[in-house]
Amino acid sequence: MTLAPRTRVAEDRVRAHLEAIYDARVAAEWTPRLLARMDAAERGFAAPFVPPEDRLGPETSVLITYADQVRHEGEPPLRTLRRLLHGPLDDAVAAVHLLPFFPSTSDDGFAVADYDRVDPAYGDWDDVAALGARHDLMFDAVLNHASASHPWFRGWLDGDPAYDGWFLEADPTADLSATVRPRTTPLLTPFATPDGTRHVWTTFGPDQVDLNYRTPAVLDAMAGVLLDYARRGARLLRLDAVTYLWKEPGTSSVHLPRTHEIVRLIRTVLEACTPGVVVITETNVPHAENVSYFGRGDDEAQMVYNFALPPLALHAFHRGDARILRDWARGLTTPGSSTAFFNFLASHDGIGVRPVEGILPGAESRSLADRVRRHGGLVSAKTDVGGGESPYELNVSLYDALNEPERSEDEGVRRMVTAHALMLALPGVPALYVHSLLGSRNDLRRLRETGRARSINRGRFDWATLRRELADPAHRRARVLAGIRGWLRIRARHPAFDPAAPATWPDAPDGVAAVVRHAPDGSAVACLHEIGGTGARLDLARTVGRSSGRADGRTDARAATREARDLGSGAPMDAGAEVALGPYETRWIALPG
Repeated sequence: MTLAPRTRVAEDRVRAHLEAIYDARVAAEWTPRLLARMDAAERGFAAPFVPPEDRLGPETSVLITYADQVRHEGEPPLRTLRRLLHGPLDDAVAAVHLLPFFPSTSDDGFAVADYDRVDPAYGDWDDVAALGARHDLMFDAVLNHASASHPWFRGWLDGDPAYDGWFLEADPTADLSATVRPRTTPLLTPFATPDGTRHVWTTFGPDQVDLNYRTPAVLDAMAGVLLDYARRGARLLRLDAVTYLWKEPGTSSVHLPRTHEIVRLIRTVLEACTPGVVVITETNVPHAENVSYFGRGDDEAQMVYNFALPPLALHAFHRGDARILRDWARGLTTPGSSTAFFNFLASHDGIGVRPVEGILPGAESRSLADRVRRHGGLVSAKTDVGGGESPYELNVSLYDALNEPERSEDEGVRRMVTAHALMLALPGVPALYVHSLLGSRNDLRRLRETGRARSINRGRFDWATLRRELADPAHRRARVLAGIRGWLRIRARHPAFDPAAPATWPDAPDGVAAVVRHAPDGSAVACLHEIGGTGARLDLARTVGRSSGRADGRTDARAATREARDLGSGAPMDAGAEVALGPYETRWIALPG
């Protein structure tokens, strides 16, 4: 069946967005065109989607992976990835974030040369659909830039009037020093055209040319790309590098009002055609700027990457002290029950440093970078406003980021599992990068081959080797997977871990990260994570009582814990006993309402 006809409300909203981005004249011209595109896309959907609030629950978790993550001779990598998901990772995750699987020319897929096709080296759309039969799918929408080999850009270079104004140019003599940069490469790249040399804005490097959203045809075309991804099965859409979408010389060119308005337009278009598709913004910037993409809670992104979490969690484990992490987490809020953080500890990119500006003292950030270098990782830089460079991200596998080279594997595995259990305990939707879920180490060979810092955490697996390692219960990969999978399964069964369920962060020993999740029925789960490495003992009733904020919390908590149960072991808890935690041990304790 098809969705209901376009409503007047949606039309009015589209027009209002276009007027805010451009002006009334442009809105009058382009609103009918965009509505026609929406109507055509809507007819391609077989049935309405389930609203996010009804689909995202405690069982929701996301695997972040490349389409060619696992390779098996003679088989398209997307089919081999399905072997992994339906085999060793069966029931581990509910959704899969396929990093860009389109034809591209660099940056492991993010220099997209064709938005409409699956790279034939990976498979085809039928292979993508087969993955979507058992998992929700998350696609990347690479909105800021395209490959310098994309037909749109080649047409622009050749002077094709159909692409006039599609790419952002600037005068190389102009003062662009206020521009906030995520890279140290030149901001402008010269290209030869029939009209002479023209300088194109290249935020992420010379092979990634920035689209010019001042031209309405660009916005219309990218709206079509997003609608097609939803038609192809994307239930979550990641707006890559949306921070930089609209540029104005003389400004920072990040988070400009028109960027936010474009995000609002995207949500309006998707909700009108495909209700239930979740918009996720990827903005690797200081925390206060990052959360601005929630908007009011009903008009911009439904989910925002929780970029401050990875460096703060890493800092807590390095110091054996959860206080800074706890104090930050106590202030985490989202505007409304339909929004949530997209929580993660690592991804295909490095661990960003900018998100903790103003949260982690400068000396602690520098110490974090120094320690990552000692663990065999790298630190990438960005160009600062006014010149100079400063750390931008830590390039390292999560296993090696957490663990000193001399640490025993037993202890390293425990730290990995407890770090992930802590992330799984937080409000929001958890995402697990495949190399973290499978306990990968720094890939120094790939780093040497490519010379790119991010390659250290972007290796690929041989299917036969990976299957053999995961079948060996003593292997590091199998142990990390088994430990994390255990907490994922427990999380999936308790309503306190609904993405929108509230959390409190009680006082606890510095070496314990404690968070209490509260279910709608009044029950709760006290999630205790030892990060100091020395073990700890704490009074559960006193801890939970403090988290309740009631003056008589100790008495109430002791009564509540008479039927407490350890979710890890399933054993009932003695309400009068202390809770003992070994080094890097996790205990989740269910408390009845």
